Amino acid sequence: MQAISISSLHEPTTVVMVGLLIAVRKDYFRVINHRELLFNDCGDRVAQLLHVELAPPCSPCRNNDTRQEILIVNTHLLFPHDSSLSLVRLNQVYKILQYVESYQKENKLSPTPIMLCGDWNGSKRGHVYKFLRSQGFVSSYDTAHQYTDADAHKWVSHLNHRGNICGVDFIWLLNPNRYRKLLKTSWSEAVFGMFKYLLRRASLTEEDAFAFLKADSDCDCITYSGFCEALQQLNLTGHCNGLSDEETKDLWVQADIDGNGVLDYKEFQQRIWNPTWSEQKDDVIQDDSPKGREEQTIGFSVENAVLFPPEVEKGMWPENYSLSDHARLTVVFSPIRMPCSQLIS
Repeated sequence: MQAISISSLHEPTTVVMVGLLIAVRKDYFRVINHRELLFNDCGDRVAQLLHVELAPPCSPCRNNDTRQEILIVNTHLLFPHDSSLSLVRLNQVYKILQYVESYQKENKLSPTPIMLCGDWNGSKRGHVYKFLRSQGFVSSYDTAHQYTDADAHKWVSHLNHRGNICGVDFIWLLNPNRYRKLLKTSWSEAVFGMFKYLLRRASLTEEDAFAFLKADSDCDCITYSGFCEALQQLNLTGHCNGLSDEETKDLWVQADIDGNGVLDYKEFQQRIWNPTWSEQKDDVIQDDSPKGREEQTIGFSVENAVLFPPEVEKGMWPENYSLSDHARLTVVFSPIRMPCSQLIS
């Protein structure tokens, strides 16, 4: 179970997620719309989008020119039973972000805070975590405790069916003052990151990986056919859960920086071996413009975040805890004014 609490000068108000049920306090939130998202993949997993508006007394301002809306998504990703499902899980998150983006455009929404909640079935070391970070999302629990991306061992939230303990329950926050990469760019970089992971898992060095991709090419470069063959050998294509032909071509276009139809060693380094997606920067818009000229919106600061039972906050699972195999995550947010992003870069 997860809970989002919005604090104000009055009593905190809460949104509670149990499974894919989202329960809201109607005294403090006005439900504008809700949508269901079907992934239509091998896991039969789904997501739910809820579009709500803060109402007094929770709202920090009541003038009509300041947005006070939130998009909340709740989901439960597929468990990575084997490595071939890592791409499926990544694609599920991609579909969520695509859907949120299309919903914003369809409804002509201005920059709005987005919260993603649920069981992500993957830790901070995984591709899903890095993908969401590349899109500007922050883990609310880690923000509250000032943990970094490298602090994967600090806390756990799940005892899985294999007897392993790990942190898989996140409430992600994307404030409207954060710069974001184009979604398609982040997706390509995430897949290239997975590509590199598989190459390194096969104990290939940088030079060996380039030779593997180059295959039998007469020139010192990677051809499209060699690229496709490598993807298939790494089990990223050639099956129902793999990359489609269109996605493969899109990756190739992203990798072929100069557009000459082949990848030289420099392009291999820049797009596959040393992708920039893992170098996430927490860029925000600085409110240094003259007052009254900067367009304002409502975002959220993370005031507190708590996991229960308390042992999981120290990276341990209590032996006598049988209420659930998931810890309960509660995050307290406080609405704040902030300048909104006008550019997606």
